[in-house]
Amino acid sequence: MKANDIRSENLKYVLFPWSRQSGLNPTPVTKAEGIFFWDADGKRYADFASQLVCVNAGHQHPKIVKAIQDQAAELCYMAPSIATEARGTLARMISEVVPGDLNKVYFTGGGAESTDYAIKIAKAVTGRPKVISRFRAYHGASNAGISMTGDWRRAYNEPAMWGVLHAYQPYCYRCTFGQEPNTCARECVSSIEELIQHENPDFIAAIMIETVPGAAQGIYMAPDDYLPKLRALCDKYGILLICDEVMCGWGRTGKWFAYDHWGIKPDIMTTAKGLTNSMVPLGAVVVSDKVAKHFEENTLWSGSTYSGHALACAAGIAAINVYKEEKLIENSARLGTVLAREFQKLKAKHVSVGEVRGKGLFQAIELVKNRETREYLMSNKEEPYATKGGMSGIKKVLSEGGIYMFTRPNLLVVAPPLCITEEQLMDGVRVIDKALDVADSMVETRAAAE
Repeated sequence: MKANDIRSENLKYVLFPWSRQSGLNPTPVTKAEGIFFWDADGKRYADFASQLVCVNAGHQHPKIVKAIQDQAAELCYMAPSIATEARGTLARMISEVVPGDLNKVYFTGGGAESTDYAIKIAKAVTGRPKVISRFRAYHGASNAGISMTGDWRRAYNEPAMWGVLHAYQPYCYRCTFGQEPNTCARECVSSIEELIQHENPDFIAAIMIETVPGAAQGIYMAPDDYLPKLRALCDKYGILLICDEVMCGWGRTGKWFAYDHWGIKPDIMTTAKGLTNSMVPLGAVVVSDKVAKHFEENTLWSGSTYSGHALACAAGIAAINVYKEEKLIENSARLGTVLAREFQKLKAKHVSVGEVRGKGLFQAIELVKNRETREYLMSNKEEPYATKGGMSGIKKVLSEGGIYMFTRPNLLVVAPPLCITEEQLMDGVRVIDKALDVADSMVETRAAAE
């Protein structure tokens, strides 16, 4: 099919997510390989977003493709109550790479479903009805997932699940509590304890966090002692700690899972995306031995048709083997250092760059109008008087340079496949450098207007 035919058929029959359908102009894509994909007109893009930060091993990885093909020829599906080799093998392999004593796995259809089951499990184990999430967080679009979400999308889906409380998370560049590093007393932790006390600790089953928040497009980096303090707070009140590693797991931050950077162990971990390199949908809830023990004598009152789907599990087995054999986690850590260095150079060069932050191949540039005041470069809607079209001008430069990446008002996010080479990474950084010239021109235009 030609590009216009692909686009037209999609627009006629498909409901696109998070969008008003009128006026959409989706890019028709026909091919992908490694860090690249091609549109229907043959233009090549370097995928600096790994799509939805999920194609960690690169597009169409041949070993994962082969595993899917082999499993499809042998056994695609069995009911969740039946044991299969693929499901058992993948569960064992997950337990071997997950830090801590998280050794029991419940398979789901994806990240949002993992949120649902993690909450159900936490409530069942503790016998408590409420859970705490954080603002500036995203945990999926299911009923429970969107209830736990702390960004603007939740408002459009309410009323949702009862019993969800939201707390503030660390955003050190724009501290909610008005602190600077030399005055901070970790109010981002003490405020959660205050919330627990107000709500009664005996009613709080779990605190759920994105270890490194990503889907809300922030990549907010907490102080190094934040997670240990949060772990201690959970232990103090008998609350379970759930780490959402759907986006930041599977090597994205330079370790198998992000929480290992801070030496803590959650009671429950949710995952998906990179688990299968997103080549087949699959998610998982991984629980500690203590949590799993509860269900030795108590029924797990949950289930789904596709739990432990054999075809998906085969993709997961192959993906984990690829991460190990090709040392992709190590490559993420190494090139993360390179990316951080280059981002610091961009910050020194461009007046529009307020902060750079992140870990591994999961880093962000925050754009400002003024570094002293930290005022956002633009409002959530593009500035009408921006000389080159606001965020659309930045995106145009990126697109013309063959770079596909996440952009939000005031934020650029870099999260390429972990198989990227240093040369490919530097090619992308050079295009980002040019795009920041547009942001700098907006700073200059605003200054002149004032």
